[in-house]
Amino acid sequence: MQQEKRYSDMTEHELKQEIASLQEKARKAEQMGMVSEYAVLERKVQMARAYLINPESFQPGEIYEIEGDPGQYFKIDYMNGVFAWGYRLKGDGKEEALPISMLKGLK
Repeated sequence: MQQEKRYSDMTEHELKQEIASLQEKARKAEQMGMVSEYAVLERKVQMARAYLINPESFQPGEIYEIEGDPGQYFKIDYMNGVFAWGYRLKGDGKEEALPISMLKGLK
């Protein structure tokens, strides 16, 4: 059995291929009504996309909109690789980590 390659070890081309493959699997899962499978695949797409983004584009102390969740904002406390650690502004104040692919800068 072949060992799966970690996203952090993939080239940009490999990541884009992986994202396309995951999106196709997610589309099929959605069509078949496999809600939890679809959600897992969508999270994997977000993770893979995070490795295509420069983490230095995100700054602690800044506020970003959460993609796919209009009106929800996230304030970064610190960065760890492709994860932004912080909290949702309208949330319960609990610290959480989001892949940077889920954050959009405010214009």
